Amino acid sequence: MPSLSAYKSDLDYSYATGAFPAVECLKHRKGSVRRILLHSKAAGTDLEQMMLDYADQLSVRAEQADRVLRMVSGKDNCFAAVVFEKFQDALNPDLPHVVLHHPSDFGNLGTILRTALGFGIHDIALIRPCADPFDPKVVRGSMGSLFRMRLHLFDDFAAYQELYPDHAMYPFMLDASRPMEEVLACGIPDRYALIFGNEGSGLPKEFSEVGQPVRIDSSTEVDSLNLSIAAGIGIYRFTHAGRA
Repeated sequence: MPSLSAYKSDLDYSYATGAFPAVECLKHRKGSVRRILLHSKAAGTDLEQMMLDYADQLSVRAEQADRVLRMVSGKDNCFAAVVFEKFQDALNPDLPHVVLHHPSDFGNLGTILRTALGFGIHDIALIRPCADPFDPKVVRGSMGSLFRMRLHLFDDFAAYQELYPDHAMYPFMLDASRPMEEVLACGIPDRYALIFGNEGSGLPKEFSEVGQPVRIDSSTEVDSLNLSIAAGIGIYRFTHAGRA
């Protein structure tokens, strides 16, 4: 069995650290599981037995790996992890998508994945360059939501648009935009894409020509909302809106 290393983006595997993200991987990405890691302090616990049961079910190796758990989690109290093979999926062409254009913050990305899942969106497009969705910090931040998502990375927005031309596009930005509540009042189609830009720079100006730009009106006392907050508001309102 090859030795494991600290996470790097060029590896073909990553880690789901912590009991809950690890179990989410074991439940929802069975085919991607390579190994199960356990801390010596988990010996004799229900957690250990559960992980050993999964190892038997999936015919994968479970091993004591205190050093590796400390290395990949940065914590002394991480008692379990799953080593999983990275994956990508085709997005469902008949369901709503969230498109993240050049997101750079691991925490924001993990939070958006968890929020999207919480409001029933399972299809996520990431436009490079972007934060690595398989970094253990993102996996942990999503609380394992990553493993329930259909996720695909694109080299540019045009590549996404070419594959899903029938989705109504809603870029969240200020240029040429309409208030979100005004847009929602007109009804929205079943197939749509909510597009969010980078934390610092937002979406490039050319997105003002894409679909119907949308803005979230807020008080004049702030200049903008945090990306994960804006995405959460947008996802919630669109998934609870009436259809056209």
